[in-house]
Amino acid sequence: DGGAVDSNFRCPDNGAKVDLTDCSISDDKGAPELKTFWRDPEFQAGQRASYYVRVLENPVCRWSTWDALRAGVTPNPALQKTIQERAWSSPIWYVPTT
Repeated sequence: DGGAVDSNFRCPDNGAKVDLTDCSISDDKGAPELKTFWRDPEFQAGQRASYYVRVLENPVCRWSTWDALRAGVTPNPALQKTIQERAWSSPIWYVPTT
């Protein structure tokens, strides 16, 4: 959504929302596919390094919220109404050659 990463390489909140009356999500936020090119600004060819990617999905209704809506009851106030799934890649290990 055009947000720039901060000094910790984290993206800002993109403002995606969930309508808790029907669990519909923001269609205009996020992307179905992400691609990027990144270069380590502190890369040193003689130093070992590892890299991985973390992904945070736009919020969606929690299963208990879906169930409450289908049953026509108020969602349990002790449970969060939405969740954000997370994923991460396998690490890429860089080992310098001697």
